[in-house]
Amino acid sequence: MTGRPTLAVVGATGAVGTVMRRLLSERADIWGEIRLIASARSAGRKLSVRGAQAEVTALTEDAFDGVDIALFGVPEEVAAAWAPVAAARGAVVVDNSGAFRADADVPLVVPEVNPHALRSRPRGIVASPGSATLTMIVALGALHAEYGLRELVVSSYEAASGAGRAGVDTLRAQLALVAGTELGTQPGDLRRAVGDATGPFPEPVALNVVPWAGPPRADGWSARELAVREEARRVLGLAALPVAVTCVQVPVVTTHSLTVHARFQREIAVDGAREILATAPGVVLCDDPAAGEFPTPADVVGTDPTWVGRLRRALDDPAALEFFVCGDNLRKGAALNCVQIAELLAGPAGGEPAEAAGRV
Repeated sequence: MTGRPTLAVVGATGAVGTVMRRLLSERADIWGEIRLIASARSAGRKLSVRGAQAEVTALTEDAFDGVDIALFGVPEEVAAAWAPVAAARGAVVVDNSGAFRADADVPLVVPEVNPHALRSRPRGIVASPGSATLTMIVALGALHAEYGLRELVVSSYEAASGAGRAGVDTLRAQLALVAGTELGTQPGDLRRAVGDATGPFPEPVALNVVPWAGPPRADGWSARELAVREEARRVLGLAALPVAVTCVQVPVVTTHSLTVHARFQREIAVDGAREILATAPGVVLCDDPAAGEFPTPADVVGTDPTWVGRLRRALDDPAALEFFVCGDNLRKGAALNCVQIAELLAGPAGGEPAEAAGRV
């Protein structure tokens, strides 16, 4: 690669691709050509990126000719089929989907936590973790570096946009249905009103919380819960870390939240943890409950950092810390992490030297 690298955004018309384009316009301009790629039905559309209009190219093998780095913001099945094609054409793929997160030959990367993982890319593909993992992992990684993580118990409170456009449309339709009514005051009244219009969710989400996300797996676990467990282990480099996860769907459009119980190798001081989080890249500490200051999705949506509050030591274990964290699942939880990885691949931006990060 000579000069400024050529970047492709695959899935440029989708929800994650739209945020990727916005971030590329907001962040440092290190790119040469930015090529927008989407399905054939979107080919020919003009979309804005870096203040200019660019024409969308259809997803074909030839679309990757001359591309140095390709950001994939597409469904898992599309990524599984096309990421190897892009890599074979010479691009380094940064994939936002779950297609390669469990592949031992594909590094799973969070730039603030494990940029060194970029050094080895046997398949020419880099994976970004899921949005629930990304909501907590930057803060957790900073604490782990100081105290050594031993055990993790989390509950996620996941926004409807985590299920894509269908999730958002379903939530908004249900909210319109219940607005101005007395629904939610009698057993089953909400379910009867919503009927089969639950979209990608197993139950109504308006005026409700649903303790399930993802396809079912053995012994009562969901695929999403097991994914958070394995992704946290991979990013932190703790293959045997005990992790328990409960995923909950809540009536929020965008921004995931998690409660975290983290047990460390030694006694943890809240003031020390507070100092670590206050200075950690990509983290904002917002923690003064007496003054009503703690993160909520309504305040965090549209921002890049993960926000941490309700920081306190466990009452029965001096080596355990409790906290609450929020993060925009379309920004750091998806598009931003991919863009940060691409920036590392393109040069020394973000910390890891270009040579160590596996510069293309």
